[in-house]
Amino acid sequence: MNQEEYDQFQLDTLAIRTGHTRTHEGEHGEPIFLTSSFVYKNAQEAADKFQGREKGNIYSRFTNPTVGMFEKRLAALDGGERAVATGSGMGAILAIMMAYLKAGDHVVCSRDIFGSIVGLFDRYITKFGVEVTYVDLTDLIQWKSAVRENTKLFFLESPSNPLAMIGDISAVAEIAHQNNSLLVVDNTFCTPVLQQPIKFGADLVVYSATKYIDGQGRALGGAVVGNHDLLEEIFGVVRTLGPSMSPFNAWVFLKGLETLKLRMKAHCEGAQEVANWLEKHEKVERVYYSGLESHPGHELAKVQQSGFGGIVSFEVKGGKDAAWKVIDSTQFISITGNLGDVKSTITHPATTTHGKLSKEAQQAAGISDGLIRLSVGLEDIHDIIRDLSRGLDLI
Repeated sequence: MNQEEYDQFQLDTLAIRTGHTRTHEGEHGEPIFLTSSFVYKNAQEAADKFQGREKGNIYSRFTNPTVGMFEKRLAALDGGERAVATGSGMGAILAIMMAYLKAGDHVVCSRDIFGSIVGLFDRYITKFGVEVTYVDLTDLIQWKSAVRENTKLFFLESPSNPLAMIGDISAVAEIAHQNNSLLVVDNTFCTPVLQQPIKFGADLVVYSATKYIDGQGRALGGAVVGNHDLLEEIFGVVRTLGPSMSPFNAWVFLKGLETLKLRMKAHCEGAQEVANWLEKHEKVERVYYSGLESHPGHELAKVQQSGFGGIVSFEVKGGKDAAWKVIDSTQFISITGNLGDVKSTITHPATTTHGKLSKEAQQAAGISDGLIRLSVGLEDIHDIIRDLSRGLDLI
């Protein structure tokens, strides 16, 4: 199907039907092309494909039919013209940086981001002469004030990890575009089912497919979505530097996309119920979930998103010792840094996902010693609440 044909279908249909062109075998399910290279009819065809005069598969580092299916399907769901898949979510972010930044450039980045992204900027990207300024996600004055003549790129997560803070994508996009800069939005927490940042002015949308797109913690992968011209630069990075997605993982993600809407609906419903319960618990200091009216981003989330997501973070009274007691007292919730799984997961951000940040950086990002991040899975919600109660009742 082409873009015009995509436009006539709803998301549920796109998630199942797009991207797959049947081979001569007439298969119903999407095939996995586990091959590193491809054979040509003659030397002329090989030359034409390598030189770009003829379309077709060349080498699986950058052209593989199964990976291509995933890219087309994800782009269709997100309202983008094209997607480029990578070996991980961090690989996708790195590919953007390599494609669009050079020595002397400047980035404006939200302070409310995944800890490894801070490491990518501060430890590696700045090594090549790129400057980074961090701002509060929700403070538009800070976004405007941070702009310089050499600003090339804006980067934000919304909802943010782990506090589910909501950034005004349209407003930040306007600031970026007024200054001839690109806006990159990490949409991992929402997926295209709950939010489509391109509709709000984002130029590039990035995903860790490892999370909800897979949904069962089986495979690593990432992707960038945008228009053809912008993605051509990303494709060039993947082709040359090789942060590639494996065909098998692409097939796993294809299967994940087919059930994504159903799963995200269930994650949202469960997370809302857990957040409501936690907000009333006497041992809980504060709950961070944009589905709560008490959350500062609640109204904006209702505008940008069709659901509030499956991540609930909460701060317990008693600091690190109390937080660890809650985590260690769970019986079936998995203690792991991953999220977006059908299995509920729990972690202590200050010592895991954001553990490499300085104490000052943690404080600036709102990562306290008593903070716990919960990824609400698809187990029975009463069992999840009972598992959390084991530790909360002890502190």
